[in-house]
Amino acid sequence: MNVPAEEPRFLSLPEAIEALGSAYAQEEFAALTGAGMLIVDLPASDRVQPAPGHVETARRALGELACPTLALRPPEISPTAAALVEGFDVVLPSAGASLDALLGRVRAHPRASLALVQLLRHNAALDIHEGLIAESLVYSTLQAGPEFADWLAGHAAGTGDDACEPAVLSERRGSTLRLTLNRPERHNAFGVALRDGLVEGLQLALSDDSIEEVVLAGAGPSFSSGGDLDEFGTFPDPATAHAVRSIRNPGRLLSRLADRARAEVHGACIGAGVELPAFVSRVTAHPESFFQLPEVAMGLVPGAGGTVSLPRRIGRQRTAWLALSGERIDAETALAWGLVDAIAPDAEGPGDR
Repeated sequence: MNVPAEEPRFLSLPEAIEALGSAYAQEEFAALTGAGMLIVDLPASDRVQPAPGHVETARRALGELACPTLALRPPEISPTAAALVEGFDVVLPSAGASLDALLGRVRAHPRASLALVQLLRHNAALDIHEGLIAESLVYSTLQAGPEFADWLAGHAAGTGDDACEPAVLSERRGSTLRLTLNRPERHNAFGVALRDGLVEGLQLALSDDSIEEVVLAGAGPSFSSGGDLDEFGTFPDPATAHAVRSIRNPGRLLSRLADRARAEVHGACIGAGVELPAFVSRVTAHPESFFQLPEVAMGLVPGAGGTVSLPRRIGRQRTAWLALSGERIDAETALAWGLVDAIAPDAEGPGDR
């Protein structure tokens, strides 16, 4: 089935409510058969009051539509808009460059974009364990899809992780266990060795009651640049990859340690580098830190727990915007959103190494 070439229309709220009530709404807006996205201009006032039943139908349809949904929100919105605004996947203040970038990403990767918003809607009602299972299943499905295959075809294979040093340094001082991601020359790209080293350290913390605090940090110029791209596509098959993630999942372990764990992040915090710290109770960021979710451009969704951890910190709509747009946010924005809890001007940063 070919991806449609038509541009998505900007609908008024009355137009959107009418369209969402149609039996043909799924086909009209679907990622593979229609516009690929629903975009609605929310009004400041209601010129026509819709029937309550129509509003409820629209609200339910927003949660079921087979495409991302986006609302453009003015400073003040009408009562009808207020009843529906939380149902959209993304809310932006206005049209502009940010919207253009998001639309371009969604149109280029319709399957991954659809899977992302459906997963975030689904996980909103689940606990952490169930959400991680759902994320892994969706991630595995996309690994077998055409968008990820296209990304792999355009990515030159690298040398992989052949370092002799431990991938994660474990240092015990009194009742504190410090776990440091230790692939500085690769910006702590999150590969198998690093994942397994982190899992082992977190398992130790969970099994030893004398460890009262766990500190997660990264060596070198970045906390983590995200998944090790040299290892992408090396899994034996999607089903096995899901089975492995079900066993060795650092996000699940971090969630169990959240009350006694904190993270110190700096530099690039990309993919797993933002998804994993979001599980712990306190995240401190260097002022030059930046945060990004690039997976949709690879035909994937966040796979290190981000569809579970980030919504609990910044909400579903901001998580969807980060993942769909692929845009970076800086430390100040991350602090304002609640993605990090503090900015430490005296923290060790890239220039200190």
